[in-house]
Amino acid sequence: MRVRRSGCPINLTLENFGDRWSLIILRDAMFGGRRRSFRSFLSESTEGIASNILSDRLQRLTTNGMLTRASDPGHKQRILYSLTESAIELVPLMAFMGSWGIRHALPSFELSQRARVLEEGGPQLWAEFMAELRHIHLGSPAPEFSALAKMQAAYEAAISA
Repeated sequence: MRVRRSGCPINLTLENFGDRWSLIILRDAMFGGRRRSFRSFLSESTEGIASNILSDRLQRLTTNGMLTRASDPGHKQRILYSLTESAIELVPLMAFMGSWGIRHALPSFELSQRARVLEEGGPQLWAEFMAELRHIHLGSPAPEFSALAKMQAAYEAAISA
């Protein structure tokens, strides 16, 4: 059994993640639009996570119930990581962190567009995004509306501007 530093819910939440890399991995799984492999996490992250750190954080997130891992049916040697319900429930937290970053951290215009869409869409869009993540990662029925498509369109419009 793991020793907890305190019973504070904020502390326990932070202990569950471990560090910033864990949140970056969850962000990439959420906004990537699909289940992810180790290689895709490694090669597609703009932050350039080292493979040993990625391996450790994927194991931690799996152990802590934020991700599941399963064999890729199309490639026997590839493992795919999926968000769990508890990770999907972090969408509002990610939306708030993105909103805070827009106001206080001077992000790039292009990379802030997804956060802007989530901020402007509010709880209704967050719920639609969570439904879409449940479809992608948990096999729930597909929602009528794609929040990911809306965020991607804003990002692509920013790039082409």
